[in-house]
Amino acid sequence: MLLVEETAPAQAALPVAGLRNHLRMGSGFELVEDATEDAALAGFLRAAIATVEARTGKVLLTRVFRLRLEDWRDPMGQPLPLAPALSVETVELTDRAGAVTAVAPERWRLVPDNQRPVLVPVVGSLPVVPVGGHVTVRFTAGFGTGWDDVPADLAQAVMMLAARYYEDRGFDGSQLALPHGVSALIDRWRAVRTLTGRGSFGRRA
Repeated sequence: MLLVEETAPAQAALPVAGLRNHLRMGSGFELVEDATEDAALAGFLRAAIATVEARTGKVLLTRVFRLRLEDWRDPMGQPLPLAPALSVETVELTDRAGAVTAVAPERWRLVPDNQRPVLVPVVGSLPVVPVGGHVTVRFTAGFGTGWDDVPADLAQAVMMLAARYYEDRGFDGSQLALPHGVSALIDRWRAVRTLTGRGSFGRRA
């Protein structure tokens, strides 16, 4: 399994002003409100969003992903690795020689779910994946395009984690456990992963 993020969260959707206010209240820092500082804060927010999404399997800000599979996990229904899934854009089969065949949208549909969305066949089973080939599913997932669409507890977790990254520039979220407060906020959103194989959450095309 290979999961690729095709689009990044829009800069305008990031709560840069909210993080600036959070830092002032939490630490008393006086920040210089210029483009350089805003770019740095946006970077901390992107890192925090990526961490929260990776830990929960939930996409905070809506964007497009591409999922490549060597075969269906179950031809009667393929779980998608991210939620909430809003739509499936395309399903394509690629054979051993690299020839691509689009699967007609009439043959599949998305069963939305906040924990485990599934791509299912309309009739019968999902199309057979060519031997030596793969199937590619492009889908859109996320709570919304604006920060106000993000559930309050996840939004607060991102704010706390971004502030942690800012205040301790040496903190490496990939190596250390999440702060307890952040873990508590995201705990109810954690989902048991049902997909097998190797993936790359957040890898960008």
